[in-house]
Amino acid sequence: MIYFSGVSEEITPLTAHQLFEEEFLPIADSLYNFAYSLVLNEEDANDLVQDTFMKAWRFISSYQKGTNAKAWLFKILKNTFINEYRRKKLRPAEIDYEDFITYHDADESTHVGSLDLRNEIFSGMLGDEMTKAINDLPVDFRTIILLCDIEEFSYEEIAKILDIPIGTVRSRLFRARNMLKEKLRDYAQSRGFKENR
Repeated sequence: MIYFSGVSEEITPLTAHQLFEEEFLPIADSLYNFAYSLVLNEEDANDLVQDTFMKAWRFISSYQKGTNAKAWLFKILKNTFINEYRRKKLRPAEIDYEDFITYHDADESTHVGSLDLRNEIFSGMLGDEMTKAINDLPVDFRTIILLCDIEEFSYEEIAKILDIPIGTVRSRLFRARNMLKEKLRDYAQSRGFKENR
């Protein structure tokens, strides 16, 4: 038997399954968008989300029922990303010989440019220039923008997810928005927008 943290309510495999169905799985798309913003690769983003759900299942007893499931899962995802990043940084880069040969031998006319899935995900929400500008931000600033302005977490929730003080959240958000403003200035002017000083 497993008990929820801070609650004497028993969690059985059936109630854990219900919890996943009702509270966790509906957040999967948001988790994927966040994961993709961190790794900028579809396969790695899918792996990161899968690892997040596996860890959530394993540590379900530490989840406080009735609290913010989205913030809890985002924190697990962020920690998983950081741990994987550190692990990869410590080992040398690997190259798959078969992939290299296949790429090298392929006819160049069959190559298609890379696809940024966030262009599709945010279609209708953000233009191509905005998506590119967000993609070009350093990961700490990109993360803050996405958590605040896309996922609409509060400053307090972002501070808990990223394990940083609220003041740092505000500071990074201010800097990230200024970076976006600089990146989008020329584009805005080409569209006829004038800067108010």
